[in-house]
Amino acid sequence: MTFRARVLAGFLVVVLVPLLVFAAGSRRLVRERLVAQYDRRVELLVTMLEQDMAQQGRAVAERIEALAGLLAEDNRFRQGLFGNAGARGYVLDYAGVAMRQSGLDMLLVLDRDGRILSSGHFRNEYDRREPALVTAIAAAAPSAVIVPVRTAGGGFTVIAKAAAFRLGGRDLGLVGGVDVQQRLIDRWNDDEQLAVALELPGSGDTSDTADGAAARQIVRGVPVVYLAPSAAPEEPRVVTQAHVRITHSLASLQELTRAVDLWFLVALLVTSLAALGVAGWVSARLSRPLTDLAEKTAHVDLDNLDVDFTSERTDEIGSLSRLLGAMTARLKASATRLRDAERRATVGEFARQVNHDIKNGLTPIRNVVRHFIEVVREAPASLPEVFIERQGTLDSSLSYLATLAANYAKLSPVTGTAPCDVAAVVHRVIAGAQALGVGAVRADIAAALPLVRGDPVVVQRVLENLVRNAIASLVDDGSVTVSAAPWPEALPGGAVRLTVADTGRGMTQEELGRIFEDFYTTTPGGTGLGLSIVRRLVGDLGGRLQIESEPGVGTRVTVDLPIAVEQVSSTEGQSRGEDR
Repeated sequence: MTFRARVLAGFLVVVLVPLLVFAAGSRRLVRERLVAQYDRRVELLVTMLEQDMAQQGRAVAERIEALAGLLAEDNRFRQGLFGNAGARGYVLDYAGVAMRQSGLDMLLVLDRDGRILSSGHFRNEYDRREPALVTAIAAAAPSAVIVPVRTAGGGFTVIAKAAAFRLGGRDLGLVGGVDVQQRLIDRWNDDEQLAVALELPGSGDTSDTADGAAARQIVRGVPVVYLAPSAAPEEPRVVTQAHVRITHSLASLQELTRAVDLWFLVALLVTSLAALGVAGWVSARLSRPLTDLAEKTAHVDLDNLDVDFTSERTDEIGSLSRLLGAMTARLKASATRLRDAERRATVGEFARQVNHDIKNGLTPIRNVVRHFIEVVREAPASLPEVFIERQGTLDSSLSYLATLAANYAKLSPVTGTAPCDVAAVVHRVIAGAQALGVGAVRADIAAALPLVRGDPVVVQRVLENLVRNAIASLVDDGSVTVSAAPWPEALPGGAVRLTVADTGRGMTQEELGRIFEDFYTTTPGGTGLGLSIVRRLVGDLGGRLQIESEPGVGTRVTVDLPIAVEQVSSTEGQSRGEDR
C-alpha cells in the first residue's frame, strides 16, 4: 500500500469511526429515553384511569344508596309491589324515571330471587330473572364491575354498583351504572398517540406486546371484573375479567428515527467526500516533495554530482534539500580535488581510499532519506512533529469538522417568534375556563396592548396551564384573575406582563421550592408536569417567569414576554417623526 493510500485510509478511519459511534450512540440514547418517557406516561395514565374508575364507581354507589333509601320509604312503590293495580304502572316506570333523574345509564330493581321488578330501559323486562346479580356485584366491591346492558338502540357496558334494602318486609336490590365508553373511555381518547379501549373476554390479547407490536407501541391492560351473560337464559352471570387497554403509538419515535438516520447518512456522505478530498490533498502535499527528493538523491554518485537540490520551500523539507545541495557541492569540490591528486600522483591506493570515503559519506545521506520515507509510510502520526507548517492545514480541517458537528447538534425545533396578540389569547383562555363553571375567572386587560414576540399556540399553552392550576387551588368561593399590561422595565426592549392570581390554598416555601420538578404536584390527580412545561416554554420565548405564594392567601404567577421587534421599531419611528 502506498503512502498516499495509507493517508487516505487513516484519514477516513479517524473521521468516520467517531462519527459512526456518535451517531449510533445518539440514536440509541434518544430512542431509549423517549421509549422510557412514553412508558412513564402510560403508567401514569394507568394510575389516573384506575383512580377515575374508582371515582366513577363511588359516584354510582352513592347514587344507588340514595335511591335505595328513597325507595325504602316509597309507599306507592310498596302498594304496586303488593298487587295494587293502580300503582302497577308506577312500579314499571320507576326505574326509567329514577335513572334519568339520577344521571345513571342503567337501573334495575330486583327482588331477592333476581326477578326484575322495574327496568330503566324496557318495561317488558318485568319478571325476567337476573339471579345473583346483586350478590355478584357486591362481592366484587370495592373493585369496579363491568356489566353488559341491552337497550332498544343496541348494547353497551356500564360500571355497575348494587345496594340491598327492605321494603314492606321483602328483601329487594338496586343495580345501577354509568356507560363505560361515554363516562370513562371517551374522556381519555383526546390524544392521537394514545388509545384507550375496553377489551372484553375473548376479543383480543391484553398483554404488553399485543399483536407483536413491542417495537411499534406500548400497551398496558387495567383488569376489571366483568359479569358476562350466561349461555342459558335466567342463569347467573359468569364472573370473569375484562381489561381497559391503553395503547401508546411509537409512530412519532419511528418518524424521528428515520429523519435522524436520513440526516446522518447525508452527513456521513458529505463528511466522507470532504475527508477524501482533504486526505488526498494532504497526502499529495506530503508525499510529492519527499518522492522528488528521494529520486534526486538516488542519482547522486561520484561521477554525477551536478544534481540540483535548489528549493524555495521554507519548511523542513526545504532545509533538507538545501543541506543535500550543500553536501553535494562539497562532494563535487572534493571530487575535483581528488581527480587533481590522481593526475598528480600515481599512488592508486590513495585514490581507492578517497573513493571509499566518498561512498561512506553518501551512504548515511541515502539511509537518512530512505529512513525518512519509511517513517512517513509506516508512522504518519509523527509527521506533525516534522512538518510543523502543516499545522495550519490540520487546524483548518479540524475547524471544519468542529463546525459540521456544531450544525447537527442544532435540529430541534425552534419556537416560532412571530408577532402575537396576547389580548386575543387571554380572551380565548378565559372563555375556555369559564365554560368549566368552576370558580370565578375574570380578565383585566389593558387597552392598546402591544404585540409580543412568540408563538400564539405556545402562549396559549402557558396561560391554560397556569389558569388550570389556579382553578384547581380554589377553595369554596375563590376567584382567578388574569391580567395583561405593558411593562417596559421588565425586559430589555420592553415587555408585556401576564399575571394569573388566585385566592386559593397557596403554597408553603417547601412546596414553592419544588414546583418546577417533573411529576411533583400538590393537586390530587395532577401530573406534576404543568409548571415545568410552562418554565421551558417561557424560556423558549425569551421571557421570564416568577411565582409568589402564601398559604391561605393564594398564588400569583407573573410571566413577562418581550415585545415584538417590528412593533418596537415602528414605535421608535413614530417617536422620531413626532420629534421632527
